Amino acid sequence: MATDPNALKYTYEHYVHFPSDGKRHEIVDGEHFVNPAPSTRHQYALHELHAQLREQIQKPELGIIFAAPVDVQLSEFTVLQPDLVVILNDRRKIVTDPKIDGAPSLVVEVTSPNSPKFDRTTKKHAYQLAGIPEYLIVDPIARTVEQFALNDGEYEILPHNRETVALTIVDNVKVVVNKLWFAG
Repeated sequence: MATDPNALKYTYEHYVHFPSDGKRHEIVDGEHFVNPAPSTRHQYALHELHAQLREQIQKPELGIIFAAPVDVQLSEFTVLQPDLVVILNDRRKIVTDPKIDGAPSLVVEVTSPNSPKFDRTTKKHAYQLAGIPEYLIVDPIARTVEQFALNDGEYEILPHNRETVALTIVDNVKVVVNKLWFAG
């Protein structure tokens, strides 16, 4: 994080002028972060999770789902691109064109070899601070899913069995974990 109080803090107005270079650009508390394109394991897990949630949330019209890249502006100085964003109908007004302007119902990050610390610390803190009710971290190399639910303003990790993860934001929605892993 920037420690110089006089240092430039990036905003969404700066963000929209970052280059379209195939990399993922994000800002957290005014600081610019850049990551390379995701791996095939990452993309497989993301697309399978998207398919599962689309069937259980979007098709029955309980909410909408966006896969990266989509901008989520959480504050003046924080714009992130979660791998997957779920917005239940009660929060639908935050979807604008060209971005999501506010806290979604659920965000998901699929870790890459260069991102686990960023996902588990910086992004987790930003999501918690924004009041996002649920956060999943999917690790396709370790083949794990960590589920965090907001409780009194703090994320707590929830236990789950290894086969399924039941979402807390909506009833009767489960992720089948073993289908997320690329076997190739």
